[in-house]
Formats: sequence, C-alpha cells, structure tokens
Amino acid sequence: MPRAKWVVGVLTVALLGAGIGMLRSTEGARPSAATAADALPSRALGLSGHRRLVEQLEHSGQHAAAKGPRPARAAGITPLRAARPLRLHIPSLGIDLPLGGDGDEASWDHDTPAPGSAGTAVVTAADLRLAELRRGLTVEIARADGRTAVFTVDRVSPGGISGRGRRPGRAQLRLISGETTVLARLTGRHRTG
Repeated sequence: MPRAKWVVGVLTVALLGAGIGMLRSTEGARPSAATAADALPSRALGLSGHRRLVEQLEHSGQHAAAKGPRPARAAGITPLRAARPLRLHIPSLGIDLPLGGDGDEASWDHDTPAPGSAGTAVVTAADLRLAELRRGLTVEIARADGRTAVFTVDRVSPGGISGRGRRPGRAQLRLISGETTVLARLTGRHRTG
C-alpha cells in the first residue's frame, strides 16, 4: 500500500510540474484565458466540455455576446426605393406570375408601399398554395427598376396575421391568398436577369 501512495504522489508532482512549466513558457506575453484553459485539464478548471467550448469561443472572438447590437442579418437589409412590381416568383412552389393590373392573377395593393421599399407591401393572389410555405423559404418580386426583391418567410397563418408583425422602417411583404396570409421580410436583392 505505501508503494501505491508513493506512485500517486510522484504522478501528482509530475503533472503539477508539467502544468507549471506550460504556464511559465507563456510568460513573455500575458496568457489569454483560452491558453490557460488549454494548459490545464478541464476537470481541474471545473468546466464541462460544453462550458469549456463556449469559453474558448468567447475568448477567440467567434461568439457574440448576448448583450449589445444584433447581427446585421437579423435586422434585414436596407429597403429599396419604390418601384412598380412586375412579377411574383415563389421558387419552392414553382410559382411565377405577372404582378400588376386587375386582370392578372396576382396584384399589388397600391395603397401600400411598393414591395421592397420601407413598410409592409400587400400582394393578393388567387388560388396559391401559400399554406405549403414554411419559415425560411423565399418569395421574390421582380421590379420595374431592374432589381428583384427577395423576401424570407417569417410566418404563415391560415387565418390571417394581425398587425403585430409590422416593423416601421423595414421592408416587409404580406402575401394573401384565400384564407392564408404569409408575412415575410426583405433579406436580399439582385439584378433581374
């Protein structure tokens, strides 16, 4: 039994010496928390694997803090100048319709902002399968200025969407067909080819 205690003691001293040696080798520059965490075992720091990973990401600058400004992608993009909408394109549903006059299958409510400009544009269309849309899918509207406004779906509601989704200063789209309403936000734009 005394021999086992001696072996444990020697191993403990060796591990401590190795840890101190690793810390001293970084004395020229002030070691970061991530370097110190890498030099010692996770258990000695009292960190689980997940907490240690989060700590390393925070110190390396790859993890944004929960407080402070939101990332630019969450806010959407700058609204476009007003331009007459020409076509409604929903890639995931295979829909590509002219958008305009009363005789077309889809129409833009002229009392609302133009799709892609600041505010909530309203587009109505007959017999579209909007209930098949899901959050994250896109709706595109080609415009007379040679640009296509790309909207990402936020909500799909079979009974309509109340005014809660309106955000001043942002470009949004409310697409209505029958009893289904889709609320989407402007997330991109490209030149109409």
